[in-house]
Order: sequence, then structure tokens, then C-alpha cells
Amino acid sequence: MTAETGTETETGTETAIYVYGILPADVEIDGDARGVGDPPSAVTTVHSGPIAALVSEIPQDTPLGRPEDLSAHAGLLDAAAAEVPVLPLRFGAVVADERAVVDELLDANRDDFTAALEELEGKAEYLVRARYDEGAILREILSENDGMAQLADAIRGKPQDATRNERMALGEQITQAIEAKRAVDTQRVADALADSVVELAPRQPTHDEEAVHLAVLAETDRQGDLEAVIGELAKDWEGRVEVRLLGPLAAYDFVVTRMPE
Repeated sequence: MTAETGTETETGTETAIYVYGILPADVEIDGDARGVGDPPSAVTTVHSGPIAALVSEIPQDTPLGRPEDLSAHAGLLDAAAAEVPVLPLRFGAVVADERAVVDELLDANRDDFTAALEELEGKAEYLVRARYDEGAILREILSENDGMAQLADAIRGKPQDATRNERMALGEQITQAIEAKRAVDTQRVADALADSVVELAPRQPTHDEEAVHLAVLAETDRQGDLEAVIGELAKDWEGRVEVRLLGPLAAYDFVVTRMPE
């Protein structure tokens, strides 16, 4: 959302308010925290009763979308999520001024935001990312399917132009086999984490060799349990799948924070 009107600074520059997320009102912000913009803008809070918005003032014509801006947005929210409940807004949320933050965002959604923050108390999002070793998964697939193995042997060492159709057919079969294994391996991770998390949300794969891309909502004091489970899976999958746990992060996959129209 782009603001049509804003506040004018002493230099005559029209400004707007960039909103990162919603926090409890009693949270103290590090005075050195910086957000989006070039140069990065100072981060503050705008309060309304028991809740507050994490914001920064930016020139109204600031172009957003640089990698540095995306990193600043995510970094602020993730750092906050490690300590307090936070309702993240998607990148690029801008309103006219602090009055609009209060009237159109905080006051208009106070009950919903307060309830959501209470529900997130002591919790954060974690990501399980796993990637197949390309050679290992290919050998596994071919060892399990005689037809694909025979096709692979038949085209090995032959010119690509002469075996174009066969290579395309083999590629499609391998892709389907990886999709099937991804579903099984994602379910295995979900089952292993079931006793340690509050909620799970599978994400779409971001590359062909991705084995697992799973978001989980968990209590932050159980992070050690999550790490132990992922560590055991990493041992079981050594040489086949590289698996890692990322977090704590802002709960993008488990909360929806509305911006004013």
C-alpha cells in the first residue's frame, strides 16, 4: 500500500511511515535499530493501548525492493520474534503518517491483534530445509526402478541430439520420482517433529533437489528439542540429504496481519 499524503520534514521532503509488524506495547526497541531505506532509517514504535506497531519514517518517494531492504525487514522481525511475540507484515507496508498507523491499523484491529499476540506468546516460527545430494538421489531412484535404469544405460555416452526424446522422458520420470520421495520425506520430518511443535505448514519447493521445506510453529524454549530431532534425521540421511533448522523467525506462515485499505 502506498501513501498518498504524508508528513513534511524540515527539508521539505514528504515522508510516510513504513510498518514492519505488531508487538506488545511494553517492548523496548534498541535505539541503534535501523530499517529500510538508503540510508537505513531509525526504527521506533507507535502505541495504542496494549499493542504497538514497529515502524520507521521514510521519504515518500523511497524506492523499496533492494536486497538490503528485504534483509532489514526480515532481520528486524526475526530478531523481535526471538524475544517477544510479533505479528509480521509483508514487505512494503506503508501508510501516510503515525495517526494513520493508530487509526487505520492498531485501533481498527486491536482485539484481533491482542488475541493473536497472546496466542503467539513464547512461540516463534522455525524452518526445516533439506536438500537431496544430486548423485545420491539419482542412484537411489535408478536402483529402485529397472525401467529407468535401463533407459539411463541406453542413452549413456550417446549424442544428445540422437537421444533427445529419451532424455526428456527420463528427466520427467526422475522429476516425478523426486516429487514422490519429497512427499514421503516431508511426512517423515513432520511425524518426527509432531510432539515438539504447535503447528506445521509445508512450503512449496524452491528448487528441483529440495527434499523438505517445512515451516513449524514451536515454543522457543523447546528449540533444543527441535535441534535434537533434526540432528537425528541428519545422521540417518547422511550422504543422501543435507538438512538444517533455521530460526527462530517471525511467524509469517501462521499469522495473517491485515493492512488498512
